[in-house]
Order: sequence, then C-alpha cells, then structure tokens
Amino acid sequence: MDQRKIRNIAIIAHVDHGKTTLVDRLFEQSGMFKKHEVLTTCLMDSQELERERGITISSKNGSLIYRDYWINIIDTPGHADFGGQVERVLRMADGALLLVDAQEGPMPQTYFVLKKALHLNLPILVVINKIDKLAARPNWVVDKVFDLFVQLGAPDEILDFPVVFTSAKLGYAQDDARGQGTNMEPLFQKIISYIPAPRGDCEGPLQMLISSIDYSPFLGRLGIGKITSGRLAINKDIAVSLLDGSLQPIRISKIYQFIKNEKMPVESASVGQIVAVAGMDEVTVGVTFTDLHHPVPLPPIEIDPPTLSMNFIINTSPFAGQDGRFLTARHLTERLHRETLSDVALVLEELPDRTGFKVSGRGELHLSILIEKMRREGYEFQVTKPQVIFIVRDGQTLEPWEELTLDLDDDYKGVVIENLGQRKGILIDMNLFGKMVRLVYHIPTRGLLGFRSEFMTDTKGMGVMNHIFHEYGPYAGPLKNRKNGVLIAKENCTTVSYALFNLQSRGRLFLPPQVPVYKSQIVGAHCRPNDLIVNPAKGKKLSNMRSAGSDENIILTPTQKMTLEDCIDFINDDEIVEVTPKAIRLRKIFIEKSSRSA
Repeated sequence: MDQRKIRNIAIIAHVDHGKTTLVDRLFEQSGMFKKHEVLTTCLMDSQELERERGITISSKNGSLIYRDYWINIIDTPGHADFGGQVERVLRMADGALLLVDAQEGPMPQTYFVLKKALHLNLPILVVINKIDKLAARPNWVVDKVFDLFVQLGAPDEILDFPVVFTSAKLGYAQDDARGQGTNMEPLFQKIISYIPAPRGDCEGPLQMLISSIDYSPFLGRLGIGKITSGRLAINKDIAVSLLDGSLQPIRISKIYQFIKNEKMPVESASVGQIVAVAGMDEVTVGVTFTDLHHPVPLPPIEIDPPTLSMNFIINTSPFAGQDGRFLTARHLTERLHRETLSDVALVLEELPDRTGFKVSGRGELHLSILIEKMRREGYEFQVTKPQVIFIVRDGQTLEPWEELTLDLDDDYKGVVIENLGQRKGILIDMNLFGKMVRLVYHIPTRGLLGFRSEFMTDTKGMGVMNHIFHEYGPYAGPLKNRKNGVLIAKENCTTVSYALFNLQSRGRLFLPPQVPVYKSQIVGAHCRPNDLIVNPAKGKKLSNMRSAGSDENIILTPTQKMTLEDCIDFINDDEIVEVTPKAIRLRKIFIEKSSRSA
C-alpha cells in the first residue's frame, strides 16, 4: 500500500455530539457499500451496551476508501470515564477530527479529548456538527473552540485550524455555515488535504506499539496498533518488548487489516497501516512489536491515574447462587484480571481483610459499565459504595475535584445551587441563554456521589449534567451525600400489596408486590434520616367480618425503579449492591441496633 495515500484519523468529541452518526455518513457516502447492502445505524457501536445507552464505550477501528485514498477511522469514546481508551488509541492517529455541537459548543469532555490530542501534537480538523438545529449558533461555537485552543496552549500552526460545518443526521458538509449542502464531499476533501500521511521508514527495523486489544475465538487475543517503522509478514519471527523492558520472541501467525467495520486477513503490512496481529497469547496494551535482531522499543503509554474505587466481593446474600453461573472468588479473580489486560485505566488490589478486590477506575460510569458487562456474562458478586482516592502531597491530604457543567431551566436554578452548596460546590461561572442557564462548578468528586438522581428530580428530568476531572485539590471536609434513611426487610418473605400500601407513607418503595426479599434487604427509602426495619409481607388480620379477598381499595403508588447506576449512587458505607444476571438488590451489610422497627 502506498504510504502517501494513507490517512489515519481519530474522531474525538463530547458525548452525544454526533460522532458515531458522522462515521455512519462517511461510510455510507464513501461508496464502499453496495446498493443491496443494508447499513445499520451506529455502525461502529458493536457492543449491546453501546447501542442501548447511545454512547461509545470502547474504541473501534474501521476504514474506507475515498477515491484512491485509504482512510483509517479510529472511533473514540466521548466520556471522560473512558479516557484510558482515548489516551492509547490516539497513538495510532496522524490527525484528529474534533466534533462540536453547533448549539452547545465546547463541553467538559471536549476539553478533555482535545487536551489529549494536542499533547501528541496532532493536527486538528474542527467539525461543527448539527448545524440543522433551530437553535444552532455555529459562528459563536467556532469562536469558543478557538478560545479553548488558546486556553490549552496550542501552537500557532494548530491554532490556524480548518473548519467544516456539517449535519451528520442529514448527511451533508459545507465550508461555511450558510445554506444546506448535498453530501459529505467537503469533509472528505479537508481530510485528504489537511491530515498528513503517516511517517516512517519502510526499510527500517519493525516498530508497532500495541494500543488496543481485540479477541478472536479461534486465534485468541489480537494486538492492534499502527506500524511506525518496518514491515510485518505472516510467519515472521519478531520480538515483543514487554512493559518490564524484557524481550520475548514470537512468530506472527495472522495479520488482519480493517476494511469497513470488519477485519480481513492479509499476508503483510507496512508503515502507516493499522492492523490486528495474532501470535502472542498474553499480548497487552503498551507492549511494542519490534525487530528480533535490532529491537527498538517505543515508550509505553502514559495513563492518568484512577480517581474512584469500589470493592468487588463474592455474593454472600441468602439468594446467592440462584441466578449466576460464575459465583466463586476464582471466577471473580480471573474475570477482573482479564479486564485489566485490555483496560489500562483499571487498577486491581487484593483486599487484605476479605476475599475480593479493590477496583479503581476513572469514575462511576467506568466502573458501572464493567459491573453491567460482568452481570450480563453470568457473574454474581457484590460491590460497595464508591470511594474517592486521596493522595498526600507535601504533607497535605488532597482529593479529586471535578469541573461540573449543568444546563437547566432558570426556574430550577435556586434549588440546584442550594444543593450544590451543601455538597461543597464552588460556583465558577453562570450564563443565561433565554430561559436556560448554564452553571459551571468546581466540586469534590465525593460531592457528586448520589447527586445525579437529585438533580434530575430537582429539574423535573429536564436538566443536563456533565463533569470531568479537574485537579487534586484541598480536602473539602466531611460530606453527607444522602439525607434519608432506608426501609429494611426484617425477615425472609415475599412482598404483599397490603403491607406495601401501609408502608407508602413511610417513604419511596423500590419493589412491587410478589417479589421475594430477605432479611436486611433494602425495600425503599425512608422519609426521615434514620433507618426503619419493616415487614413488607404483613397481611390483614382476618376475622368473621374481614376476608383476605377484599383488597379492591388498595392503590399502590408506582415504585421507583432503581438502575445499577442509581443503586451505586444511593448506597451508604454500611450498605452494599448485590449484582446477579437477573436482579440488582440493595442490602445492609448488617442491621444496625439503632434502627427502629415498624
């Protein structure tokens, strides 16, 4: 393949700015798909969780041919919790498309992904997307993007960035914000003219940094990366430079090139190509494939440290073993270690006092996605309340602080500001756009635990919340995240309508009738600060004048359905989330003696 005809681009953006839709349009208009082929939406989002949530969780590789140019596309996650993915896959790119919403402008994750791209000195092509919105203000957004470049200290040559205005939904791009284009041709032209071809010597010693991991049921683990020097060929003996600096000889058994959103086997590959390689069973992110006789390892990938941790322990509830296939500590250990091989931002530590692991990651979403994946794979386990990771610097205890951006109706501003004040939030900026207001806060990560559900309640479900790690700052003092106690089942039983009807006045219920519960399981949130032990199976006392069948007047308030993220946000230090393939339950580690009964 002609090295001069290759373009390797990473598409970076804030969550929900249209990145995956733009990729769909590029594939669609490249001419690589035949007329009879049906194009699915979110072509690069192959995981079930990604399609359900509408976000990119794992980076993906694909390619398209535009005229005689081979364009490799690296789709990156937009959420900062998956920043470990962004940091490593950007090493494969020679330029980046920065996608920004034409109405919202730069958001917290825009800052994060752009900072990572500028750190690698990648040329940036700015794409102002969703210009078809009625409230679009593309020229204002361009000015804000320029301010962001200046804030991040971009060099002069990158400050002179080209801009393309697009509507990925309608499938057109244009060089200015006026009118409406007909296709994505202007964007293709900008990619070819502005993103440089990959550099490297085809005749030099082999260099290929593994930036991502894939899995084949026939060949095992595949290392994905860009060849920056030399050539690769099937059955060629090479060396792998491991993370500890040692060299291990291996033989290449298979090479795959990305064509569209699929992998196709090839005999060889050279500089500039992004390929997946089989031959090493335990390949990990950060190792270098290099020449056996003249090894030239590349520096490993630097990853920002985790800021949040949770304990993963085996399931000890009375209902343990009823749903899952993988129940033991050995199963849990193997699965978590396997995850760390592909997710370099995840850190494991064995718990000293019990069987399990302290799992550290970038945030609640990062860890909750791991929990959900394991649950769907058939694992049963328990997780504790998230804890922030403190550090000590110059004798001072520091904790992670986040930059929080909120978009909400001006009518709800007062209650949100009051709530954030109690959570040690510091208001940095406030802007009014018609009836909408944008609040920017610096707040301890601890102050965000449990805040999302309260924020959605306060804003009647209409608020938008985004946050990103800001810095390690001074310890903010003690915080109480939850105001209310909980309703705790006093014994193993099955919930009944009559008992739940009588408990409605005590708080919000999480469970409907005819659900089995066990002693110490949490069935609802108390309306007062203390915990309350209740009997959700208590029936009517029967007599000659009252029968069990006269329940026609019982009307139950709809229960609050708790998602996995809701449960993780909700629990206190003395509570735990039980996770099984069929259920997510809340429970007390033990019932406090001070809890009252009802």
